[in-house]
Amino acid sequence: MSTALSLEERPGAAAAAALDGVRKIRRARWWGEVLTIAWLCWIYDAITNTAPLRLHLALAHGAGILSTERTLGLDPERTFDRWLAHHHTLGLIVSDYYDNAHFIVTLGLLGLLWWKRADIYRPLRNALVAVNLVAFAVFWLYPVAPPRMLPGFVDVVASTHAIGSWHTGALASQANELAAMPSLHMAWAAWCVLVVWKMTERVWLRALVVLHAIVTAGAVLATGNHYVFDLVAGLAALAVAVALAAMWQAGRRRVPDVTKLLRSAGNGSMRGAPSDRSRV
Repeated sequence: MSTALSLEERPGAAAAAALDGVRKIRRARWWGEVLTIAWLCWIYDAITNTAPLRLHLALAHGAGILSTERTLGLDPERTFDRWLAHHHTLGLIVSDYYDNAHFIVTLGLLGLLWWKRADIYRPLRNALVAVNLVAFAVFWLYPVAPPRMLPGFVDVVASTHAIGSWHTGALASQANELAAMPSLHMAWAAWCVLVVWKMTERVWLRALVVLHAIVTAGAVLATGNHYVFDLVAGLAALAVAVALAAMWQAGRRRVPDVTKLLRSAGNGSMRGAPSDRSRV
């Protein structure tokens, strides 16, 4: 009797074979990813250039959202904002987190995902691209001024002079001030939760990224940059983006690889053709 075990009889070997298959999946080309980011920045910049022409409309939309929240008893923004404005040191910390963690955590996870998990990178990358495109469409169709631009609110980020602030100085001209709805801060933070959940089962890492999402939600409300409805809209935008990415991925699987089909057809015809020897 053979002492060799099949892969089914050796779970460890099966897992190793599966891991080898994952490793063989090619990473997306880095320059293509950089061009995608540049393309998104170009679209965002184009929308930003139209912001001054739509200020009145955006302020009206912001006031309308706040009024609706007040009617429903879902308007903690002003209370949080006033409290944080009276705690300068904490306000500076929260503002720095709001300005910088948004990019550092999201892009850091995107890079780690590209480097370590090529097998799940593309659908998750596509979801991140899609959520930005969904948000850009809403920014264009329904511009919304953030609470800090309405009476009774304090712009905590500007008043604390946070590092990397987009509200004052040279960076202010490059920011879309009328992009409160939906909250991309919330959408990106939720995307980070999704990525970590798929990358690892370590409880402390999952808890850490959930904490990041919670802190982000609190920061955008307390600094006067988003409404509660913006957070809900950000989560909804991510749900739509994930669905779109899944549909795209499924569509790609159904499209046959023409190159492989031609190669296999050519190999089949060569195997079926009689050789010179058989004709002799």
